[in-house]
Amino acid sequence: MLTFISANLGTILISLLLLVLVFAIVRKIITDKKHGISSCGGNCAHCKMCAACRKGTENNVLTKEVRS
Repeated sequence: MLTFISANLGTILISLLLLVLVFAIVRKIITDKKHGISSCGGNCAHCKMCAACRKGTENNVLTKEVRS
């Protein structure tokens, strides 16, 4: 077992580092979501997901009212 660890120490360390980074990124996304922070750029006119976005839905309602 010790020979396996010593032979693959670099791979193990890099894998652990990547695992920690992925965990930190997912945790940041979850905490931002809980606090209502979005990664939206605010340009709903060019967004394909504007119907699913709260900000995009408000803008779509406003633009539909203006057009009517």
